[in-house]
Amino acid sequence: MKNSDFEILGLARRVISQEAESVANLTNYIDESFLEVIDLIFNSKGRLIVTGIGKSAIIGTKIVATMNSTGTPAIFMHAADAIHGDLGIVQPDDVVLCISKSGNTPEIKVLVPLIARMGNKIIAMVSNVDSFLAQHADYVIRATVEKESDPNNLAPTSSTTTQLVMGDALAVCLLQMRGFSQEQFAKYHPGGSLGKRLYLRVSDVMDMNLRPFVGMNENIQNTIINISQNRLGATVVLDKNGDLRGIITDGDVRRMVEKGQDMKQLAAQDIMSPKPKQIDINDMAVNAFDIMQKNKITSVVVMKEGRYVGLVHIHDILREGIV
Repeated sequence: MKNSDFEILGLARRVISQEAESVANLTNYIDESFLEVIDLIFNSKGRLIVTGIGKSAIIGTKIVATMNSTGTPAIFMHAADAIHGDLGIVQPDDVVLCISKSGNTPEIKVLVPLIARMGNKIIAMVSNVDSFLAQHADYVIRATVEKESDPNNLAPTSSTTTQLVMGDALAVCLLQMRGFSQEQFAKYHPGGSLGKRLYLRVSDVMDMNLRPFVGMNENIQNTIINISQNRLGATVVLDKNGDLRGIITDGDVRRMVEKGQDMKQLAAQDIMSPKPKQIDINDMAVNAFDIMQKNKITSVVVMKEGRYVGLVHIHDILREGIV
């Protein structure tokens, strides 16, 4: 019998509500045992080895990725592979986090005693606290769920969601304890847009070969040519001493034309916008973008030690994928 659209929508809502409830219940398990685990990992001289089987293994790989990107060295070791040769991954100072809903899978029952015999501390992230894993681990993090969210209570759904969230809780607490900074985040994420926002400076994105400017008394025709040749949609106005006095954009030129002003009677200083928006060459590129967005402009004047060195254009920033 075909399900109606109404039934499908209702089921989807129940899945989300049930998993949300399972996640909310995790707060009941944030206790002294959780603190002990945080202290153990934080003070470890080795790495965090995360292991599991099935869907828990997939969650384990995500936890490892989060740990590594936030300052906690971690490696994933599949439980099945571990008992067939990969156990050599575990070094003397490493701490092992074993993830399992039931805590009674055959691979776990073989693996846990082997790790214990090596002398490494074992953390169990488990739903069933009466399981083999929970009973043989040194520390237990409860990720208990009453039931899975699928109608047959079979498919790992609520259980893997709670494991994922508990892993995030561990990673974020360790991040806080390490004083993990924006600069460190950028170091570990140099290729992504988030990392670029944190490490790319104005000097990294602007074209250092373009430094358009005209004098205060430059005629309008030459001013327009200067704007066109440099392809930045603007040029800066400097006085005889090289000090910044204003900026002329293609918008300023259009407004001059719309007013019907005689170009022959005007100089650059007559149509410039005084006090243009500025940014230091060593400032973050994302700050230049924020200035552009706030002021609805496409270029910002770049300064170095109080002297004009060029323009940074919005296209320079967009090209880098910062925003």
